[in-house]
Amino acid sequence: MYIHEYDNWSDFEWNTDLILDLLAEANREIGFLTGRLKSIGFDTQMQATLESITNDIVSSSEIEGIELNSDEVRSSVARKLGINIPDEKDSSHYIEGIVEMMLDAVYHCNEPLSDDRLFGWHTTLFPNGRSGFSPINVGKYRSTGMKVVSGAFGRERVHYVAPDAELVPTEMQKFIDWFNSSEVKPSLIKSAVAHFWFVCIHPFDDGNGRIARALSDMVLSQADGSRFRYFSVSRQICTNKKEYYRVLERVSRNDHDITEWIKWYLQCIIDAVKSADSILNGILNRSTFWQTHSEVAMSDRQKSMLRFFLEGQSKLTAKNWSKKADVSLDTASRDIADLVKKGVLSPTTGQVRNVSYNFVYSRQSDFMQHFDNANIDTINGKNYINVLFDSTEILREKLDDIDILRLEQGEISTDDLVWKYFAWKIE
Repeated sequence: MYIHEYDNWSDFEWNTDLILDLLAEANREIGFLTGRLKSIGFDTQMQATLESITNDIVSSSEIEGIELNSDEVRSSVARKLGINIPDEKDSSHYIEGIVEMMLDAVYHCNEPLSDDRLFGWHTTLFPNGRSGFSPINVGKYRSTGMKVVSGAFGRERVHYVAPDAELVPTEMQKFIDWFNSSEVKPSLIKSAVAHFWFVCIHPFDDGNGRIARALSDMVLSQADGSRFRYFSVSRQICTNKKEYYRVLERVSRNDHDITEWIKWYLQCIIDAVKSADSILNGILNRSTFWQTHSEVAMSDRQKSMLRFFLEGQSKLTAKNWSKKADVSLDTASRDIADLVKKGVLSPTTGQVRNVSYNFVYSRQSDFMQHFDNANIDTINGKNYINVLFDSTEILREKLDDIDILRLEQGEISTDDLVWKYFAWKIE
């Protein structure tokens, strides 16, 4: 028996005692992240928002098995937010539509939800009126029954059977009235309930999961009171989508009690915020680097290669530069030598062959006097660097795997890592 088959099924219940600790932790983590972002400039906040919304859109589609070009999505989001980015890409009409849906949910989060608004979102997801090769009802609620099924033909497994099609308009009106109600304040709990409730109704022929996740983000933006989005719940769901579907399936068979779903969703938010710290760290590092060298003359190729290696994908060596830029080793060496001469890069000391290079994030010679007690520890298989800033503030950042490797190989020191990950505190 499915949850919607019970009387007054959407009068959801949950055990407050079982979610209080998770709710407090989630709010605390969001508060820490928001506080950290308030100390940085508007442009960097917009860069963080750009990355978060891009991750949300790409991951939400990936959960449904749809692969989007992340560069095209990022470029589309950047254009619509008025952010200048390097190597901007043209985006397909399809991606432009998906981006518009997500930005409408986040940037116009306080505008009332309606059937027409949802129909518009649905149309952006299926501009050709098809899901794959199959025609579907677009921009309107489904007119037939709906089952969520997996498995090969003849061995199908039914995960969920949605309410009958004739019930959908009534169920959706009840959902929309609740969503818009001033008596139901935006919160993490409301975000979780909105997600689950919409998926249970399953009002469209396809696209229900993506719209449900957009709705949950819409509530999060309402709760934040900000159009900035600094963490991506969809990205976190995507990393554990099998359990996501399992939890939804289990809870959809309960009688009103959705405690398990809310617990899972809150933990997902906590993990998403912690993951956002790493993304923000990279944005801050890159922002500090480019600010430091804003007046240095560089070729387009040098800028492009620096952007690539700043992402931490691989060591910056002449050999890797040559391969990525598709130029000769001599040309790559000249490019790098020019940047070393200008103080943009510095060679790793003690190496003779296949020399690797470090980024000069700050020109301040007294940089390290602000930091003490730098150390590295491992938590749940992930490496972090900890340091005391100006004798008052403990800072922590997750380390890239390549930095750990270089540290183990003696190519960089702990001070180098402090420089890389915390230069933004000085600049």
